[in-house]
Order: sequence, then structure tokens, then C-alpha cells
Amino acid sequence: MAESRKITLRFNPMEIHHIPALRNPIMVVAFSGWNDAGEAATGAIEHLLAAWQNEPNDVVPELIADIESEEFYDFQVNRPHIFIDESQIRNVTWPTTEIFGLVLPSFERDLIIVKGTEPSMRWKSFTRELLDLADDLEVELIITLGSLMADVPHTRPIAVSGTGAHPELAARLGVEISRYEGPTGILGIIGDGCLRRGIDAISLWAAIPHYASSSPSPKATLSLVNALEDFLEITIPPADLPEAAEEWEKDVSEMAKEDSDVAEYVKALEDSKDAADLPDVSGDSIAKEFERYLRRRTKD
Repeated sequence: MAESRKITLRFNPMEIHHIPALRNPIMVVAFSGWNDAGEAATGAIEHLLAAWQNEPNDVVPELIADIESEEFYDFQVNRPHIFIDESQIRNVTWPTTEIFGLVLPSFERDLIIVKGTEPSMRWKSFTRELLDLADDLEVELIITLGSLMADVPHTRPIAVSGTGAHPELAARLGVEISRYEGPTGILGIIGDGCLRRGIDAISLWAAIPHYASSSPSPKATLSLVNALEDFLEITIPPADLPEAAEEWEKDVSEMAKEDSDVAEYVKALEDSKDAADLPDVSGDSIAKEFERYLRRRTKD
């Protein structure tokens, strides 16, 4: 009697579409969901994908790969959407993760942009697939973007914290050591996977006023974009983000004026924030703004 053998076939959940020639690329990652208060992080990713399309070089994102949704998403949590296209034909879009390449001739390095919905399950496998691709594309630095609700006033600059998971890494890249303990999202799992593989990784998180966390939050998105360009020492075209951020702040101020309790609370937050900000912190902010101005002026 012939001996039976068990054969296991591994399903590959990532479909590779096209791999452009990328120069020492940096991967920037954001997901909607738990890590994305006010849609600030995914707003920053969407801005990056469109930022250079109207520039002289007309940089258009190239879809490198996407991840099969059925393997990682609970469709009762993240439901597919039906839409009708220009031909009046009904289509379905599924929650997924897409990876794009951005070739930036005016800079020394290119970008890989990862955007998607936070997966519902199999986070280890999901992270392995993403980091395997990062290894294949010779990525040496991954930057994750997130946003969270906090007790901060909307009338002051949105603070962005940069952290690294290892003391040596944090010191080398000039960010703080992450001391967070508690529940985490997919960004925390990706950061841990990077640490285990020896891939440099940092997180940039924007703090959004919890009383004004309705989406979108362009002021927080702008702060994340500014923090990213400061860290990478590049210029990211702002488009209409500054105007949208200013309008958002005005709208929230009007909302706060309509409720005396909220107005008093905002005033208390402002006083606390102003008292905590030391002169040298303000000096750092001015220096970053001036460096950003010089980069844009040099580019022009």
C-alpha cells in the first residue's frame, strides 16, 4: 500500500503588479482605524501620493502590490463598498492594503507608500508579508504614521512625537525612546517586526484634541507632513493643506464658543500648554520652520 503524504500549499496573499527602479527607498506606512484619530495619518499618506503630481517632474505613484483582503479582514467589521462608475456600472471595493512607489528625481532617495485599512486578523502573517516585500525592495528605514486623541488645545500647534523602539536606534535617528505600554495596533506589530529583522523604524504620532476629533483633521495632517519632511530633510509640497488647517481651526473655535463648558475647558488647556512650553522648545519650533523655508526656497 502506497504511503500517503500530506502536501501543504501556501497561498500568497500579496499580488505584485510592478516594481519600479527605486533608489535606497524609505517606506512610509499608515492605516485607517485604531491608529488614525481624525484620519490624520491616512490624510498624510493621501497627501504624499498626490503631492508631486502637479510639480514640474509630475511624479505619479506606481502601484507595486496589494494584499488579498479575504485573508486578513473581517468584512462585518470593515465592510466592502458598492459604487457606480462613470459608465453607470456597479462595482465593489474591498478593504485592503496597497503599496505604491514614488520616484522622486529631486531627492536622493525614493519613497514606498503603504496605505490601507488596519487588518482584522492574522497580524503576524500580514506583517511578515509586508516586511518580506520591504526586504526585497532593500528598504532600510520604515516610518509609521499615527494619530491619537489627547488633552490638547486646537488653537496651538499640533504636537508630533517621534519615537523608536530601541535606545540605540532612537539615539542614532534623533528621536525619543518609546516608553508606551498597553494595547497596540498594527503599527506596533510592524515596529516590533522591524526591530526583530534589523530594519530601522520610527513612529510619528500627532496628538489631536479629543473634543475635536471628528474627521478629517487637516491641521493634524499638516503637522505630520511637516514632521516627516523635517525628519527626512526634504520638501513636500503643501498644496492646500495650510488653508484647510486654518479653516478647521476656525470651525472648531466657533463650535467651542457655542458651549461655555467647552470654551472654559479649551482655555484651561491653552493655559496648561503655554505654561508647559519652555522657551527653548519654541526656539526649536522656529528653527524647524526656518529650515523648512530654506529647503523650499532652495528648491524654487
